[in-house]
Amino acid sequence: MNAFLQLLRLLVREPSVVGVEEAFFRIVRRELEELSIKVTQYFGVLVAEGGCPDSLYLSAHVDRHGLLCTGPNEFQYAAFIAGNRGELNGDSISEQFMELIAGRFHGERVKAHSPHTGVYLGHGTITQANICPRRRNLVFSVDGLEFLQPNTPVSFVDRLVVDDRTISAQLDNVVSVAMLIDLFRRGYQGTAFFTAGEEAGRSWRFLAEWFQRTNQSTNRLIVLDTSPFPSLNDLEHQEVVLRWRDANAEFDRRLTLELKRYCDEMSINYRFKDEYIDLMNQSRDSPMSLGRTELGRLMNAIPTSVSGTTLQLPTTSYHTQAETATLAGVRSMLKLLDRIAGLEQP
Repeated sequence: MNAFLQLLRLLVREPSVVGVEEAFFRIVRRELEELSIKVTQYFGVLVAEGGCPDSLYLSAHVDRHGLLCTGPNEFQYAAFIAGNRGELNGDSISEQFMELIAGRFHGERVKAHSPHTGVYLGHGTITQANICPRRRNLVFSVDGLEFLQPNTPVSFVDRLVVDDRTISAQLDNVVSVAMLIDLFRRGYQGTAFFTAGEEAGRSWRFLAEWFQRTNQSTNRLIVLDTSPFPSLNDLEHQEVVLRWRDANAEFDRRLTLELKRYCDEMSINYRFKDEYIDLMNQSRDSPMSLGRTELGRLMNAIPTSVSGTTLQLPTTSYHTQAETATLAGVRSMLKLLDRIAGLEQP
């Protein structure tokens, strides 16, 4: 865990605002190129391949939430800017959370950086965040960054906090990126994808293009991510989150059952998120979305080429700098990935 947490601590400090991920890709590439694996970067996706690349495909998105300067002293939530929108149509979990998270940003410290090099440009403090109904986006007032030009990314000042039971930071989805790099360090020989633009609903396009470019297909793609729950107490009920489906597609049942069997054999507590949402919706006035995941969008687009399932780390305080996961959940994710990748035998 110490080596993993050191890596995660490093990655959390590096900016990767959705739509402007190039500088972070360089950080990931640097970590991977120290290993004996093939690393290739395409538009929107970094691909790392071990000695048996077809044995298993894992994916994690690199982008995190932040702001983008869109005019004189005007800042918008980067994922929901019109130019970034992919298949966001109002029923994604991120969009449903918009009103809830709007009030969480007052007083948050932010830093600006060059969109291409990641060079630090200055810092400021969010003084206000409001939803603009015409643009359907969060618009921010920031003190201290009035000099910025449009298209400059602004990330939240973030640090990993670790205590006896939990870790906290903007974990979505840098924690999964760290898990994949760590897995390669320990001998993983399959393929891993690091995708851009997931929070804007675009990452699946980059994956689809890679499979089409290489004329490959698989039914063993596992997409890693975090999964939100209301409170820290809710995290105690499961260490990992599985899914049978999302709003777009039924996931590969055989691979999902394989993960379930490993969890049972390794005494890892799990919950199926779609079943949980269906249960919660029975008592809700406004139904919660099943979510539109990278995998579901991909399977819906090229169903004859790719299928798979998801593996998610349960967190609370979703899409904030205090997003929190339990150390027990992190350990279980790492153990389960070892088992899936063949690094740990039964």
